[in-house]
Amino acid sequence: MKRLLGIVLYMGLALGANAPMADTAALEALREGDMKKLMFHSAPKPAPQVEFEREDGSSATLADYQGRHVVVNFWATWCAPCRVEMPMLSTLQAEMGSDDFEVVTIATGRNPPPAMKAFFDEIGVDNLPLHRDPKSALARQMGIFGLPITVILDPQGREIARLQGDAHWDSESAKAIIAALIEGDGGS
Repeated sequence: MKRLLGIVLYMGLALGANAPMADTAALEALREGDMKKLMFHSAPKPAPQVEFEREDGSSATLADYQGRHVVVNFWATWCAPCRVEMPMLSTLQAEMGSDDFEVVTIATGRNPPPAMKAFFDEIGVDNLPLHRDPKSALARQMGIFGLPITVILDPQGREIARLQGDAHWDSESAKAIIAALIEGDGGS
């Protein structure tokens, strides 16, 4: 009887240890089209607490967004794929933004605030933040090389996935992934 209990306990621990992998596999199954570029990490990675500048000039860190899933998009005013992708991120925020989810945009490098505002005005985006990382300190710490790059943070502020290049963030696949994260706290 002791041996049987030992086996059951071992199996329960083994299955419990693999639960995050099952969540990741379920999320990966939702990827279609260019969302297949979204790579989920085998384990969450801590996000650096390097400050960036909010639209109002105050300082912030990614820890300020803990408690919700966050899609963090790194972009620049000179980035052509960013111009195409940003309206889709805006749609994602409009349709799914809540206390549990937010899209956060951070312009990295030399992006003067007037040029950033003009960029958003030209593409009709008015619901995303105009945050900046003028010295690319946060981008460097996060390994952001090339733009756009989008990372997904879990409610604990850890990076759980990354997509390099632009993507259709307003696609059914992207919305299904975000909904699964919110509903199941997947990837945490």
